[in-house]
Amino acid sequence: MEIRRATTADELSAAEHLFDNPVRPEWAERFLSTAGHHLFLAYEHDAPIGFVSGVETVHPDKGTEMFLYELGVAEPYRRRGTGRALIDTLAALAREHGCYGMWVGVDTGNDVALATYRSAGGKDDGTCTVVTWDFG
Repeated sequence: MEIRRATTADELSAAEHLFDNPVRPEWAERFLSTAGHHLFLAYEHDAPIGFVSGVETVHPDKGTEMFLYELGVAEPYRRRGTGRALIDTLAALAREHGCYGMWVGVDTGNDVALATYRSAGGKDDGTCTVVTWDFG
């Protein structure tokens, strides 16, 4: 397995099967060109098998932390360390960029995701509730 930083919308389009919805080139370009946005792809024999995206968030009294936006691994490659390797890659970048920590929101009952995040050193602090606004 090889992990590479995504730099083009074409790379993301080639990995579209890993995302929840079709990749929109204009959104892909905007994500990739925005400072503090990061996306890594995992490849097996030059075929994309997983991805992790992260966004650096900065606050005046806290500094910078990495928000692990999304992690996706193709079904045949799950439980093989792909997710953990992607998380480790994003965490290393976060440290390199001076982030004081990293966090991710996880749906309750998503035991597979929780196990993956724990295997990469994450800890469930049990204090988070997600509140959303739908503008669409």
